[in-house]
This record gives sequence, C-alpha cells and structure tokens, in this order.
Amino acid sequence: MGTKDKVVIYTAGYCPYCDAAKDLLDSKEIPYKEIHTSKNDGTWKEMEKLSGNNTVPQIFINSKAIGGFDDLTLLNNNNELKNLLK
Repeated sequence: MGTKDKVVIYTAGYCPYCDAAKDLLDSKEIPYKEIHTSKNDGTWKEMEKLSGNNTVPQIFINSKAIGGFDDLTLLNNNNELKNLLK
C-alpha cells in the first residue's frame, strides 16, 4: 500500500463537502486517492458496502471508514488525524 492509499476519498460530481474534504487534506499536505463515483456505477455500491453509508464524501484512513467531511473535520480539530495516519 502506497502512502497515497492510506487515505481514500469517494467523491461525486458537484459536491461542496467533497471539495471541502479534499481542501482540508490538501492544506495538511496529506496525500489521498480519490475515487469518483456516481449512483449509476459500481463504485457507488462499493462505497456503500465498505462504509455502510450512502452519502459522499466517504473517507477511509488505513482502510477504516471514518465517515464524511464533518467526521474528518472533527478528527482534525481534535488533533487525532495525524495519529490515524501513523
């Protein structure tokens, strides 16, 4: 698993929360793998199966679902994001 695969974010079309999550990761210089998804393709079903959620973004750190933008922000604000990336 490369460093870019430590963080995976499922995104969809025009999604301000997806953009905000990517902006936060970029601001922290955290590399991530982005998977574009649509409700009409297999990646959406894959995302739902892996996360148990049907909204985007869905963010995974070290293959563990952490949730969406609000969850990522909370981890960052509580200084827990760096620990998850170790």
